[in-house]
Amino acid sequence: MELEVYFEENKKVNARINGSVIKTDQSRRGGGNESAPEPFSLFLASIGTCAGIYVKSFCDKRGIDSSKVRIIQRHNFNPDTRLIDHIELEAILPDDFPLKYRNAIINAMDLCTVKRHLKEPPEITAITNLDSTESGK
Repeated sequence: MELEVYFEENKKVNARINGSVIKTDQSRRGGGNESAPEPFSLFLASIGTCAGIYVKSFCDKRGIDSSKVRIIQRHNFNPDTRLIDHIELEAILPDDFPLKYRNAIINAMDLCTVKRHLKEPPEITAITNLDSTESGK
């Protein structure tokens, strides 16, 4: 799989992947226009939305209406490390949600591929290369 990152004016940095464009920008405080989420916000959203697709699939397979199910994601920021050190996913279920499936919803959220990658993070390397079409070769 490949993802191409490209730049627009000001602080806009976008990614092209599988025929889609993911737009990012920075906050006004960070010098951007706030025209799109910041990259870190997308990272955080990928956790909740990934858990969400597993919850939705679980409900869909059992004929359970998922339109009233919500997931609230909370972050704990550690001021010493200046990093988030805990993320909580809370599934808010409607009163008529089948009791027998409540623990299974937690299991469904735990299947999230993003979460699994965070537990065993990939090695990330950075390299450079010259684009011969840009350098006149």
